[in-house]
Order: sequence, then structure tokens, then C-alpha cells
Amino acid sequence: MELVPFGNNDAAQLCAWIPDATANFQWGGPAFAFPLTPEQITTHIAREEVTPYLVKHNQEAVGYIELFRVSDNEYRLCRVLIASPTQRGKGLGHQLVALALEKVRVIPNVYKASLAVFAHNAAAISCYSSLGFVVLPDHTKTRFFNGEAWTLLRMERWL
Repeated sequence: MELVPFGNNDAAQLCAWIPDATANFQWGGPAFAFPLTPEQITTHIAREEVTPYLVKHNQEAVGYIELFRVSDNEYRLCRVLIASPTQRGKGLGHQLVALALEKVRVIPNVYKASLAVFAHNAAAISCYSSLGFVVLPDHTKTRFFNGEAWTLLRMERWL
């Protein structure tokens, strides 16, 4: 598995991986409207603090992740996605997050990585916990989707 720079030409592929409004909210929170469009993606990744990556496994594009500069000392792993449901549960997410952490570790002065995950996403929480992330109970938020309250957990780890 490898992380390669994500470009504007990859935006249509990413949009195709988000099949419905629920998946869109799970992946992007309230920042993206459904249906997801290449224009939304290209506008988002043009932000200076966003470093997007296409995830490749056996030369095939299988997912997406971005590093978001929170401060000079902290980066947040955002919009983590293994695209194909048939590829989930096989350890690819663990590899993906480990590779992203390696990218963050080599950035001078950065000593903390963080992320946000919905509390009902048990598989993701397990993955992140296995890589040393811990839930910060005082940083819990609530997001609303289709009239339902979704608890958003913040997790972090020191590098």
C-alpha cells in the first residue's frame, strides 16, 4: 500500500466512491453536500492546510485520506476512506493510518496527530485505538444527520 498525492483529476473517482448521503456524512461530515461533486473536492483540497492522498494497493486506487494542519505542532487525519466495502475489515485501514502517521512524523516540530470519528463507527475506533489513539472525552461533539444525533469523538496520539 502507498499514499500518492491526490490531484484534481482524482476527484471524480472519489465522488464515485461515496454512494449515498449517509456515506457522504460519515466520510465528510457537514462540510460536503450530497451528491459529492468534483468541484466540492477541488475547492476543498486547494486549501493550504489540506494535504490529500490517494491510497493505492497493488497499483489500484482503493481509498483516500488527508492530513489537515491544525497548528505548527498538530496534524489531523481526516476523511479516511477504504472505498470498497469488500476491502474493509482486511487491515487496509490500519495500514492506511499507519502510513499517514509516518507522513506526519517527518514534518518538523509536529508532535501530535488527531482525528475525529463518529461513535457508532466501532471498526474505525478499534483501528485507531490499535495505533495508539485515545479518545478525549472532554472533546465530544454532536452532529445531526437526517434528524439523528451522531456523537463525534475526538482522538489523539503523541508522535
